[in-house]
Amino acid sequence: MSGHSKWHTIKHKKGAADAKRGRIFTRIIKEITVAARAGGGDADSNPRLRTIIAEAKAVNMPADNIKKAIRRGTGEEPGVSYEEVVYEAYGPGGTAIILEGLTDNKNRTVGEIRHLLDKYNGKMADRNTALRKFSKKGQVIVEKARVAEDALMAAVLEAGADDMVDDEDNWEVLAAPAAFDAVCEAVRKLGVEPVSAAVAMVPFEFVKLTGKEAQSMLRLMDVLEDHDDVQHVWSNFDIDEKELEASLS
Repeated sequence: MSGHSKWHTIKHKKGAADAKRGRIFTRIIKEITVAARAGGGDADSNPRLRTIIAEAKAVNMPADNIKKAIRRGTGEEPGVSYEEVVYEAYGPGGTAIILEGLTDNKNRTVGEIRHLLDKYNGKMADRNTALRKFSKKGQVIVEKARVAEDALMAAVLEAGADDMVDDEDNWEVLAAPAAFDAVCEAVRKLGVEPVSAAVAMVPFEFVKLTGKEAQSMLRLMDVLEDHDDVQHVWSNFDIDEKELEASLS
């Protein structure tokens, strides 16, 4: 069970998807606001905004919420001003962790993240030491049961995807960030809604975890994702299915 491409499966099995719906909406609203502030409120000319709006629609966010977030970003409505932050860390067993966040108080956020890492056998990393273990890729996860392999592969490769990886119950489609929108559209044209779709930090290699290290890693991922200022968490851990089952028992 490898890294972030499987984290959505872990959360689903833990019954966390519905419970965290409000958390997901909050994260997306922040991202829409920042994207609109940086590149304007027109999604056609703002690729970053277009991508996050597509994610908002995929989780059935009401259109009014999206419009209000855009207006806050363009200054048409009052709202909090957020700064983008990236933290690098190491987790149990030497796993690398990348956190992306939006905060209105950088000192508060870094202190709280450091506290969570210390509590769950992690630590902050020096700049660019963890980042060099990842590459930025468009990552689209598709359930195998929803689409034939040949049809999916033909569609995504034509749209510009670089690779399609067998990830147990799912296909993991990888593409350059510039091709991400086209690949997502190609999948949806097949009548399939991706399990998840995002421009993600994809590890070059994975660190195998077992026993207490595996359990600590799962707890750490949970608490980091629960932090209000954290938007995305990526890691290069690899955990067997039996370790997940143990965490749920």
